[in-house]
Amino acid sequence: MLTLLFLLSALFLTAPALAADTGAQPTLVLTTHWVGFVSIAIFVAAYTLVILEEKLQLRKSKPVLAAAGIIWILIAIAYGGSDRSHDLEAAIRHNFLEYAELFFFLLVAMTYIHAMLERGVFDVLRDWLVKNGFGYRALFWLTGIFAFLISPIADNLTTSLIMCAVILAVGDDQPKFVAIACINIVVGANAGGAFSPFGDITTLMVWQKGMVQFTEFFDLFIPALVNFLVPAVIMQFAVPTGKPQAVSAPDDGGETFMKHGGMVILGLFLLTIFTAVAFHSFLHIPPVFGMMLGLAYLKFYGDYLRRRSIDWAHGNESPPGSKDEQYEFDVFARIAHAEWDTLFFFYGVILAVGGLGFIGYLSIASEFFYGTLGPTAANISVGVLSAIVDNIPVMFAVLAMNPEMSHMQWLLVTLTAGVGGSLLSIGSAAGVALMGQARGQYTFFSHLRWSWAIALGYAASIWVHFLVNG
Repeated sequence: MLTLLFLLSALFLTAPALAADTGAQPTLVLTTHWVGFVSIAIFVAAYTLVILEEKLQLRKSKPVLAAAGIIWILIAIAYGGSDRSHDLEAAIRHNFLEYAELFFFLLVAMTYIHAMLERGVFDVLRDWLVKNGFGYRALFWLTGIFAFLISPIADNLTTSLIMCAVILAVGDDQPKFVAIACINIVVGANAGGAFSPFGDITTLMVWQKGMVQFTEFFDLFIPALVNFLVPAVIMQFAVPTGKPQAVSAPDDGGETFMKHGGMVILGLFLLTIFTAVAFHSFLHIPPVFGMMLGLAYLKFYGDYLRRRSIDWAHGNESPPGSKDEQYEFDVFARIAHAEWDTLFFFYGVILAVGGLGFIGYLSIASEFFYGTLGPTAANISVGVLSAIVDNIPVMFAVLAMNPEMSHMQWLLVTLTAGVGGSLLSIGSAAGVALMGQARGQYTFFSHLRWSWAIALGYAASIWVHFLVNG
């Protein structure tokens, strides 16, 4: 594992080339310097801890945050005796700006998702699936299809957790069903996230960089659908027959209701997406500014709900339902529920990988992958690497290299980076989260047992992409 990570780090996990954006060229050759070797060793050690997160119970943000700081300290030491220290400062600012745009974009999206969770929007869908008496095979298909359709808007991690709650509610006495249904959910959520800028962090990065326009992501719909359908059709024959015992709604055993304003917040989220797209497409303003304007929508509506809650508490009006606190809403509490560990992990990855890129490993990786192997082989390899190493640094490296390749190839790497993580349970955030949620039933080896079918879907989606978009 360490040998593999060392090779991947040395050849692939690189970051933005400063020359393309700031005009600055590092004057010191550090790729063969002790600083370069130590920096790679630090990154490999940090990422080994990330991979062993579940085993060590150590949040993944901690090692990469430390690695990012140490790597830039080493680079600063190497540049300390030169007259180009301003290049170092410009490099750090450039990488931090890259992170800041993605941070605020994701923060707004996460806030909206948690606001809808708090209002019970997704609970209503979950409980409808649980209580309607579907058979195991019908639930297998419904949860997979919903994962594929919801993840382009609600991101693949949140979607997977919601659908897994359905599976666990009906499959307590069928661990085999839970395992195979979770695999189907992971594949469906990752495939659905591949054809939308909002479905995965990697697609968001590609969109914000301007490599693929918003409407062009939908060219990947058919390949992504094939990626989901091929393993689903194969795995359905292993789904147990029959129906689960009748169950009530999860958690409280009663009927779930949607709190006041749930559908309004969903509408505001869709309006926020439209605002971000309009800012990017028509005003040529980074989409993060559209998302921040969308946060203002939620804040104003949250203030309206707060005022209604005060009126209710003072007896000025009666609540429309039998449940308490239908109007009570605190937008800052929703912001606090964002996945902060993921956001800080993202910071550590971008800054650490940015340091390796500034040292000079970017040109080595670009020449090997896109010069020697060629864009098609390189982009297919991106998906395979995403199953072993997180797809965020891998895609960030590709965007930083900015290799000369056709639009079809940019679509290909967007597809492979999004769906390649399905090959292993540890290859995507959705898979890791479901291993924790369905602990003991959905495991690394239960997923690995069907990796061959997922690989067939991966290959089929690439073939269909060449047919449709080539």
